[in-house]
Amino acid sequence: EEKLTFSAVFELTPLARIVSQWFGKTVIKSDYRFAYEDAQQVIEAGAKGVHEGVSEELKDAVLVLHGLASKLRKKRFASGAISFERPEMKVEVDEKGRPVNVYQKVTKEANWLVEEFMLLANRSVAEFVATGCKGIGDAPAKGRRPVKTFVYRVHDEPNQEKLESLKLFIGNFGYKMGPTGNGKEISKELNDLFRKAKDTPEYNAIELLSLRTMAKARYDTDNLGHYGLAFKYYTHFTSPIRRYPDMLVHRLLARYLEGGESAKL
Repeated sequence: EEKLTFSAVFELTPLARIVSQWFGKTVIKSDYRFAYEDAQQVIEAGAKGVHEGVSEELKDAVLVLHGLASKLRKKRFASGAISFERPEMKVEVDEKGRPVNVYQKVTKEANWLVEEFMLLANRSVAEFVATGCKGIGDAPAKGRRPVKTFVYRVHDEPNQEKLESLKLFIGNFGYKMGPTGNGKEISKELNDLFRKAKDTPEYNAIELLSLRTMAKARYDTDNLGHYGLAFKYYTHFTSPIRRYPDMLVHRLLARYLEGGESAKL
């Protein structure tokens, strides 16, 4: 089935560095669809695994993408991204639509694979527009670059008062946090806390209270960056839940790719 899409196409090195990128309207036709569970089986089996209905070419593609996504994820956390991993709850229903079971869906490498490439597209589109629609490797324009109106997804640093309350709370379980005077220190201390508390009875409470210290992500025409993801530029070019501001991102990007003038606020 042919589908009309807006694509972000990248050429990456084996170390996940962007060599080239292209944005534009496309038509796609999928010859094969993986469920997360199917892709996860390929990843866990590795290069020597054999899967019914999955060709060697498809298997190799999944494993290459997994390797690149792992490197992108590692870079992101090294830059200060915060590792929130809230479990997703699923409700199982019978043939009449009545709930019969509730279970926790654990995210694994296949989920992270999709997530990292969505994040790559989002931040690259935001950077492309914010820096004057320049290509990879283009020399900066002399003087001030033209700023084009755009819709960013932004996220501020955590509230310091709420952080102090969090420190008091975790002290009851014997945990401590070091200095949290700036954003990089906060993300490091939170990630260290999550690692220490992982698989303990108090972990869910600690993670939930930590989430409440965070500022709420929002849409803005000023590029303020995304603290939680550790991105200087970020937008919702891809989005599992399509909101109206996300449609504006597509419209504005299409306008600028065609050489259009900046939209008025």
